Amino acid sequence: MPKLGYLLPTRERVMEGQHETAPLFALAERAEGLGFASLWIGDSLLARPRHDPLTLLAAIAARTKRAELGTAVLLPALRNPVVLAHQVATLDRIAEGRLILGVGIATDVPNIRAEFQAAGVPFEQRVGRMNEGLALARALWRGEPVEWDGRWQVKGGTLGPTPQRPGGPPIWIGGSVAPARERAGKLYDGWFPNAPTAAEYGPQFAEVKAAARAAGRDPSALTGAMYLTLAVDDDAARAGARLDTYLERYYGQPAAAMKKRQMCYAGPARGAGAWLKGYADAGAGHLVLRFAGDHERQLDTVSALKRELGW
Repeated sequence: MPKLGYLLPTRERVMEGQHETAPLFALAERAEGLGFASLWIGDSLLARPRHDPLTLLAAIAARTKRAELGTAVLLPALRNPVVLAHQVATLDRIAEGRLILGVGIATDVPNIRAEFQAAGVPFEQRVGRMNEGLALARALWRGEPVEWDGRWQVKGGTLGPTPQRPGGPPIWIGGSVAPARERAGKLYDGWFPNAPTAAEYGPQFAEVKAAARAAGRDPSALTGAMYLTLAVDDDAARAGARLDTYLERYYGQPAAAMKKRQMCYAGPARGAGAWLKGYADAGAGHLVLRFAGDHERQLDTVSALKRELGW
C-alpha cells in the first residue's frame, strides 16, 4: 500500500505576495488530519523564491505528530555540509525521527545557474559537491570525531546533537536520467524522480535496484518514490487550463514543455485515482502530490480517493 504525501505551496504563496506562514501551518495540519502520510517543502534561494524548507519544517514538526516531513527537493550543493549536517540533525530531533531528506542537483536553466553564482558555488561542480557534502554529513551524524580532507577540511570535528535516527534521516535523490538512477542505487536510500510515466517507472526503478546490487547494497531497502503534479476537477477542460496556467506561472516556460519533463494529471477524480494507482502498481511506494491551486478542495478530494483505493 503506497503512502501519499502533500507538497506545501511555499513557492506559490510567495509568488502571490502571501509571505505569512500561518496558512501553510493550517494546510499541514489539515493534510495530516486527512491521513496524508507525509508533508513536503521545496527549496530555492533566488531562482524560485520561497520559504526556507528546513526552518519551516522545524515549525511544522512542532505542530504535527504522525506525518513524515521532507524536502522536495533540497539543493545540498548550495550549502556548507557541516552547517547543513547540524541543521538537519537538529530538525530530525525536533521531528522525533520523522525527517526524510529529498535532494537533487537542480535543473540547468539560466535562473538556477544565477542562483548558484549568487551563493558562490560553481554550477558545474554541483554533483561532486552534493555527493561529497552528503557523505561528510553522514559521517558527522555518527557523533564521532571526523577527519575529512576534501573540498571541506574537518579536523577531529564532532557534531551534536546527532539525528534521532541512527546514521541520520534517509536521503532520497531526485533525477530521472541514467546517471541519477545509478547514484540513487549506489549511494542513497531512495529514488525520487518526477519525469517517468507509470509505464517507464518500473523498468527505471529496476535499474536503480541493479545499481544498488552492483554496489553491494540491499536493493530491497531502497524506497521508490514519485513527485506528481495534479489539477483535479470534474470539468476536464477547466482542470487542464488550471494546470497549464499554473505551470507557466511557476516556471516561466510553456506548459507543454514542462509537461514533457514532469508528470502531471488534469481531470476528474476517478482518472486521478487510476493514474496514481498506475505508479503504485509499478513499484512506487511513496507518491508526493503537488496541487495546481485550490489546495483545500484537492486535499479533500484525494483523501476520499485514498479511501476508495484502500490506501
